[in-house]
Amino acid sequence: MAKFVLAGKADCPNYARAELLADELQRSLPDFRVHKIRILPEEWKGWLESTCERNGWKHDDSPLVWRELVYRGGKGMLLGGLGDFLKHCQDYYGVTSDMPAELAQRIAAENLAEQMGLSADEQLPLSLFQRLHVWITGALSPTGHILIPHLLSAEAFPKVPAVVLHLLDLEGDEEEMQALRMDVEDLALGVLHQVTVHTDLERAFQEADVVLLLDDFSSQTESDEEEEEVSGRYGTYGQLIDERAGKRVKVIVSGESSNLRCSLLAGNARSIDGSRFVATATQLEDEARAIIAKEMGVRPSDVKDVFVWGNIRGVFFIDVQRAKVFNHRGAVTGPPFFSQSLLELSPGRKWSEADFLQQLRGHRLAVASKTGRPAAMSAANGILRVLKAWCGASGPDDILSAGVCLGSQLEPSSQFR
Repeated sequence: MAKFVLAGKADCPNYARAELLADELQRSLPDFRVHKIRILPEEWKGWLESTCERNGWKHDDSPLVWRELVYRGGKGMLLGGLGDFLKHCQDYYGVTSDMPAELAQRIAAENLAEQMGLSADEQLPLSLFQRLHVWITGALSPTGHILIPHLLSAEAFPKVPAVVLHLLDLEGDEEEMQALRMDVEDLALGVLHQVTVHTDLERAFQEADVVLLLDDFSSQTESDEEEEEVSGRYGTYGQLIDERAGKRVKVIVSGESSNLRCSLLAGNARSIDGSRFVATATQLEDEARAIIAKEMGVRPSDVKDVFVWGNIRGVFFIDVQRAKVFNHRGAVTGPPFFSQSLLELSPGRKWSEADFLQQLRGHRLAVASKTGRPAAMSAANGILRVLKAWCGASGPDDILSAGVCLGSQLEPSSQFR
C-alpha cells in the first residue's frame, strides 16, 4: 500500500494542485492512501523547520510530501515538493495535474478560509509523527485479543492518525508474543503504525500516552501471597509510568481488584496527577444491565443509568435508583426516545437489595466456571466505554461507572458523566 503525507500552507496554490491530484489517485487506486496536513501561513515556517529537523530532511517550500513506510516502521521517506510529487505520480501511475492557475488560487483561498474556521480542538494532529503510544499489559489475555482490533479503529481514538501498539505480558514467552504481533499486523488496519512486543520491563511504558492494564489474577486464590504479588508488580508499574510515560497519560485498570491496583499505580507515580488513573466498573454495570433487560423483556442497550459503587471483586452495590428502561412493552408505551423509571415499572421488585446482588454474583460465577476465567467480551467492552468517554467520543448524556483516586481533580474534558 502506498501511503503519502501531503503538508503545506493552507493558502498555497501548489499545495492545492498536489491535494487534488492526490484525491484523484485515492479515488481511482485502491492501494493509494493520502493524509493531508494544512498549516496556517503564520505557522508554516516553524512547523516545517521542526519537522525537517526531527527527521533529518532538507526542504524549504510548500508543499512537503513524504511517504510513510507502512509495513517497516521508522521514519518516513522524503519525496520533496510539488514537482517531485508530480514526477512520481507521472512515473508510477501515469497521471499528472494540469490545473489552471486561477483554479489553484481559488482552492487555496477556500483551504485557508476552512482552516481558519477550525478550532484547535477540531484539528487533527499536525503530523503523523505525533503518534499515539498505547501500552497493554496482560496482552495475551482473552480480553486483550478482543480489545486490540477496536483500539485500532476510529471507535476508540477518532482523531488519531497513527497508533504505535506496545504489547507486554510478563507471563508470556517470546514465541507467543511474536505470534500475537503477527496477528495484529495481519489485521492491516490503516491507523496501525507499528507493533512492539515485550516479556520484561526493560522498556515498559516508554513514551506512553495510554496504558491499559489487563493482568489476569483471577486464577489465583485470594491470599497474602497474591496481595504481595499484586502490590509488588503494580508498585513497579507505577514507578515506571512515573519515569517514562507522558504526564498526561491515560491509565485504565480492568479486571479483578481494579480499585486496589489503580491506587497502587497512582501512589507510586507521584509526579502524575491522580486523575490520570481510572479503575473500570463498567463491566459490572453492563452485566447488571443485561440481567435487568432479561427481566424486563428488552435489550440490554435499552437499560440506562445503572451505577456501581464499590470494588469489582470485593464489596459492591448496584444502584438502580435512577435506572431508566426504553422500549418497554407495557401499559404505557412511547417512541424510541421515551423512557420509564425501572422502579416505577416494577414497584414490587427489590432491585437494589441482596437478591439482585446474589443474582449478579451467580451470573459472574457461571461465566467463570464455563470459561475458567472472567468474561472477556464484557471486560473489553467496559474498557472501550471508559476510553471513548475519556477521549470525548461518547454522547453527552452517556453515564458510566469508574473509579478515580480520592482528591483527584478531573479536568472538564475528562469527566465521566
